[in-house]
Amino acid sequence: MLKRFTAGRVPDPGVEELFSIEARWQAWLEVEAALAQAQAELGLVTSECAEAIASACDIESLDLERIRSGVDRMSHPFMPLVVELSRVVGEPHCDWVHWGATTQNMTQTGDVRIIRKAHRLLLGLLGQVMGVMATLADQGAEMVMAGRTHGQHAVPITFGFKVAGWIDEMGRHVTRMREVEPRLFVALVGGAAGTFASWGEQGPEMQRRVANRLGLAPMSVASRSVVDQFAELVCVLGLLGATCGKIAREVYILMKTEYGEVEEPVPTGTVGSSTMPQKRNPQLCQDILGISAELRALVPLALEAVQSEHEADHTPTVLFETIARAMTLSGDALVRARVILGGLRLNPGRMRSNLALSEGMIMAEAVMLELGRTIGRQRAHDVVFDATQAAASQGVSFVELLASDPRVAPHLNQDEIEAMLDPGIHTGLSASIAREQAEIARRLAAEVCAYCDAAPGIEVRAR
Repeated sequence: MLKRFTAGRVPDPGVEELFSIEARWQAWLEVEAALAQAQAELGLVTSECAEAIASACDIESLDLERIRSGVDRMSHPFMPLVVELSRVVGEPHCDWVHWGATTQNMTQTGDVRIIRKAHRLLLGLLGQVMGVMATLADQGAEMVMAGRTHGQHAVPITFGFKVAGWIDEMGRHVTRMREVEPRLFVALVGGAAGTFASWGEQGPEMQRRVANRLGLAPMSVASRSVVDQFAELVCVLGLLGATCGKIAREVYILMKTEYGEVEEPVPTGTVGSSTMPQKRNPQLCQDILGISAELRALVPLALEAVQSEHEADHTPTVLFETIARAMTLSGDALVRARVILGGLRLNPGRMRSNLALSEGMIMAEAVMLELGRTIGRQRAHDVVFDATQAAASQGVSFVELLASDPRVAPHLNQDEIEAMLDPGIHTGLSASIAREQAEIARRLAAEVCAYCDAAPGIEVRAR
């Protein structure tokens, strides 16, 4: 995979390596081992046979070149692995390898275990992002800036309030990631068409035991055509990517020279252009914007994959590649979001100067409401509207227009109007909302990171 130029500035999330073909082969072998052991418990194979098979299910014991050449020769992703495993098991137990199972039983169940590892890594990263957003929300809780709607000044807010919205959105992605787990982490061991025909009445119990050994749940209906849970995961990741993209775009815009209100971390020595030495480009934000677009584009592909034919087709293979890409991209987006939000430079002075660009008109709502107490809201709206339109189109003073208006003068003088134009008095509950969401983010971050650290065999890397 082509590495982005910013790769040296961000840590490797460790997701992509989970999906290597060698890692997948090992995961499939672990399902073969669990299958043999479950079959031995039910008397379908001998305990000696199960022990021989399970002990051989180690990628280090197999000839990987044999497997690779077999894949090329047979044009089959799994059969060469079975052949090589049978060779290593040897007589007299090799004939019981993969007994009664079909390829998708092993590959899908093994892939689910890899997906679970990647899922925990992503949750850990999400927890870290929540943690840095909590700090950012507190830092900007009282930092007054222009609130913008439709790209125009609306009313004052604080930067912490903006971050609070990001926290609220990201928090729901944590919930979605957790909610999909029981539907996603299931073992498919139903045989050729999912009817347990090869094992008869013992089939469901065998599937349950295989699942239990692998830390999964058994599928309710072991149909190979049931893949909606994987499409759901990609949809959730698409939403996560959309939010990462939204945050990155906001930082990208606020970092523009004309705004200058925030700046993503730009380490010393970072070159923005070969010909324009002054450039300090939002490289990480642009990375996320590209990643987000690709992630969102994977969602329709995953939904199409649900449209499988009859009892099985090639859908799971295509869908797994989509999931691998979606999870890798999600990790890439989250590590960049953590770096950006953890090192974001805020410029409150520039926020204040941008607030003043409209020469007080950003406080038009506050003036309208105060005037409306005496002349009524709608009439006050008309009066203030007239003043703002004249000020904007004719280049005259908003304050002077209001103070000289005979509809205003009996109720508000110029000093009173000017006193109402301080943006800091009209930020509503921005600060308290920011601090409230910061606490929620800290709690979620602690819960998620504790959950990921407790997962057996899953390492959440220090960033």
